[in-house]
Parts: sequence; C-alpha cells; structure tokens
Amino acid sequence: MKKIINTSNAPAPIGPYNQAILSGNTLYISGQIPMDAETGNLIEGNIQKETKQCMKNLKAILTEAGMTFENVVKSSIFLADMNQFSQVNEVYASYFKAGTAPARETVEVANLPKFVNVEISMIAVS
Repeated sequence: MKKIINTSNAPAPIGPYNQAILSGNTLYISGQIPMDAETGNLIEGNIQKETKQCMKNLKAILTEAGMTFENVVKSSIFLADMNQFSQVNEVYASYFKAGTAPARETVEVANLPKFVNVEISMIAVS
C-alpha cells in the first residue's frame, strides 16, 4: 500500500506526480528543482544557491514523512553542466555525515524541467 506525501513547504508538483510516495517503510521522493515553495520563483544564477534550494525542498518532504537526511539511502543528482559538479558536491556533502552518506549517482543531462541547472531526487528508509 502506498501513502501520498505532499507538503506546502516544498514546491507543488508541476505535472501528474506527487512530491513523494511512502511504500512500506521506503520513501521515494520526486526530483526537486531550485524552486522556492513560498514564491514559486526559481533560484537562478548561482549553482550553490540552487543546490541549497533543492536540498531545502527535499528536507521539507523528508520532514513531512517523519524522516531526516539520515534516512536517505540513495540520491540521484542531475546536472545541466558537469563542470559544476564540485560546487554542487560541496553543498550536497554538507547535509550528510561522511561515514553514513547515501549511495548516489550524478549525471549530466541535456535539459531539466524549467531549464534549471540541477535536480535532485532521493530514496529514504525509516
């Protein structure tokens, strides 16, 4: 059985999907882009600020599900430009302890929703 997880503290979905699905004890979080939930505006112009906004959105969804970044077992990072990897990685790493960080892949893609520079999705387990 699945439970829909949505919070007003993260951007509303821009398509036919939910922010997250809880199935058993596993939370599948849809990709989050650097959109401010309060204003609906994109954070643009600085990849580190954009990444922080993605992580803020992910944290809000985790919190709604009663979880934290400690529960994350898998992350996927999608970048419009792999040359920005080190800057994104620096911000991303600040949310995890080195010894317990989740599995992850980072891939460069041709385009992302709303033509943003970064999108991050996660899987967490309670």
